[in-house]
Amino acid sequence: MTRKPSRRSPKKNPSRQWRRMDLHLHTPASSDYQDTATTYLDILRQAEIRGLDIIGITDHNTVAGFAALKRELEQLLWLEEMGRIDALEQRRLDEYRRLLDKILVLPGFEFTATFGFHILGLFPPETPVSYLEHLLLTLHIPLELLQKGSSTVGATVDVLTAYQVINEAGGIVIAAHANSGNGVIMRGLDFGGQTRIAYTQDPNLHVLEVTDLEKRGHYATRRFFDGSKPEYPRPMRCIQGSDAHRLMRDAANAKNLGVGDRVTEILLEELSFEAVGNVLKGNDFSLTRPYRGPAKAIDFVQLAREEGESIVQAFHPSMAQRGGHMDSILRDICAMSNTNGGTIYIGVSDNPKEKPLGVREPEKSIERIYAAVSNRFSPEPDIHVDSLPSQGEKIVRVTIQPGKELPYAIDHNKFYVRDEAETTLAVRDEIVRLVERQLSGEILERQSVPVPLPQPTLPTPIADNNTVQADFESPRTGVEIVSSEKRQGTIYHTVRDLRNGNLIKNVTKSSARKLWRYAITQEENGSINPNKLNWKGNMALIEKRQKGDLVWYDLAVRDSNDAVHIYYGVTDSGLNEEWLPLLGESS
Repeated sequence: MTRKPSRRSPKKNPSRQWRRMDLHLHTPASSDYQDTATTYLDILRQAEIRGLDIIGITDHNTVAGFAALKRELEQLLWLEEMGRIDALEQRRLDEYRRLLDKILVLPGFEFTATFGFHILGLFPPETPVSYLEHLLLTLHIPLELLQKGSSTVGATVDVLTAYQVINEAGGIVIAAHANSGNGVIMRGLDFGGQTRIAYTQDPNLHVLEVTDLEKRGHYATRRFFDGSKPEYPRPMRCIQGSDAHRLMRDAANAKNLGVGDRVTEILLEELSFEAVGNVLKGNDFSLTRPYRGPAKAIDFVQLAREEGESIVQAFHPSMAQRGGHMDSILRDICAMSNTNGGTIYIGVSDNPKEKPLGVREPEKSIERIYAAVSNRFSPEPDIHVDSLPSQGEKIVRVTIQPGKELPYAIDHNKFYVRDEAETTLAVRDEIVRLVERQLSGEILERQSVPVPLPQPTLPTPIADNNTVQADFESPRTGVEIVSSEKRQGTIYHTVRDLRNGNLIKNVTKSSARKLWRYAITQEENGSINPNKLNWKGNMALIEKRQKGDLVWYDLAVRDSNDAVHIYYGVTDSGLNEEWLPLLGESS
C-alpha cells in the first residue's frame, strides 16, 4: 500500500503570517447599536487603529449595514468617474480605498434561529447584497423585517437547518457567543442533552465563538469541545470576537465592547475569504489563537501539556524503535482512529514542568511515521504529520481523524481503542461495536442519507430478567457493573463502559483493564451497602479519590424501581449539572 502524496507535511510557506480578525461586528444597521452617529468609515478606521486585518459585518438578521457601506462607496466612485466629486468626497473615497486595501471586509449577518439561538454567516466580499437577502428570506426572516436589524424576528428556521442553508450557500458558519446568552451550548437552560450535542457537533457548523477563549483549566469551553468528551467526539475550533455594538468600549460598562476588543489571530498564506475559510473549516487548530497584544506568542505544545493526557491527546518523549516507543505511538494512532481521533505529540513528555527533549531531524522522523503507518496498518488511517516548535525544540505532531473505515488494525490482527488517557487492546465486544458502526454508516450512505456523528449509547440498567429504560441520566464517564455470574468458581461480569456506551460481557477480574478491574474489585468485595450511604434525594457520593489535578468519584443512583446503580471512576467531564450540588459538598 502506498501513501497518498497529499498527506505529506507541506513545505513551509514564507508568506504565511498571523493576521488579526474580529468576525463579529455590528453597525448602525442593527437596531440595538449604541453609537448611532457612527459612520461606516469610522468602523474601518477603528479597525485599523486596533490592528485588524479582517472584519465581519454581522448585523442582526439584515445585510443593510454592508449594503449601506457598498452603496456609499459606489456613489463616490460614480461621482469620481463623472468628474463631479468635490474635495471632501474625494478624501472620503481615498480613505475608503486605503482602508479596504488593508482590511478584508466580509459581509454577513447574525441570524436568530428558533428559540433565539444566534448564528453568524460570513461570505466573500464580492457577494451581492441581493444574494444575502435571498438567504435571509430562505431562513424565514419576514420581508417587512429584512431592513430592521432586530434580533427578534419571530418564528424562523431551526438551528440545524440554518447551519445547512448557510454552509450550502458557501458561507462560513459560526455559532455566535456559543457559551453565553443566545448561544447554542444553552448554558443556564434546563433542557439540553441530545439537542446540545446536535447543535455543537453538526457537520455544517464550522466554528464556535466563545467568550472565554483565554481561560485555562478543565472548565474552559474550549476544553469541553476538544473531542475528549464521549458525547462530543468532534473537536470544534473555538475563536473569539467582540460582538461590538459600539465603536469603542463603554467606560461605564466594560461588558459593552468596541471594535477589536476581543481578537483572534489566524495564520494565513494570503488575505482572502478562501484562505480564511480553509483554516476555519480545517482541522489544524494551531492556526488560530487568541490575540494577546505584544505578549509572547502562544506555545501550543506547552498548552497541550498543561491540559494533560486525554482520550484525544497523548505524549511520547521518543519515537525510537528501541524500547518500543514507535510501537507505542502506532498503538495510539490505531486507538484514536477507532475512537474519537486525536493528537499525538512526540519529543515531549506529559509533564509540563519538564523541558521538551525534541526530535532530531523532524523531516526524516515524519517520513518514518508515514512509512510505518502505511506498512503496518489495515486499512490506512487518515493522519497528518508535521512539526511545531516548543521552548526551542522541534516537536513532531500527529493529527488523527476519526476513522471512516472501522475497525483499524495493526499487523492485520491487533485492534486498539482509547479509554480516557489509556490505549488498550479491544476486547471482542468492542470489535463487534466497531464493525456495527461501520456497517450502519455504509447502509446510510447507500440510502444517500448523511452519516451522523457517532453517539454513545445511553446506558440502560440491566435487571435480573429483563432490561428497563433508565429514568435518569447516567454519567458519561466511569463504568457500571450491570450483572455478575459465577461459573466454575470464576465470577464473570457484564461491564458497561460509560465513556463509549459499550456493554462488555464475560469480563473477569484477571482480564479486566485498570478501571474495569477497580470496579470489579469493589463489586466482588461487597464493600458498598446502599443502606449506609448518605443519600441526597436519589443520589449519593460513595467516595472521592484524587491524584494531582485528576479527581474520580464513585457514585450511586436509586431509580424509580428502587434499584441502585453504582458508577465507579466517574470524572468531572462525565457529569451533568444535577450532580454539582452533591459533589460541591465533598470539596
